[in-house]
Amino acid sequence: MNSVGEECTDMKREYDQCFNRWFVEKFLKGECSGDPCNELFQRYRHCVLKAIKDKEIPVERIEFMGQSKDKPESSDGS
Repeated sequence: MNSVGEECTDMKREYDQCFNRWFVEKFLKGECSGDPCNELFQRYRHCVLKAIKDKEIPVERIEFMGQSKDKPESSDGS
């Protein structure tokens, strides 16, 4: 599946490959310390957020890509 932004698709594939490799080679064998793919994920996330903004996709109040509903954003900035 491609990313929301064409410019993000290669980053998505790179992250997916890293995650899948970590999941099979480490996590499923009980080695769950560390996150070797975090930097790739953060770059991909930044790209997706920019693509969403550039395309003016309305995403207000939608939880995605690591944002937690436990910490709702206040409309007054606090």
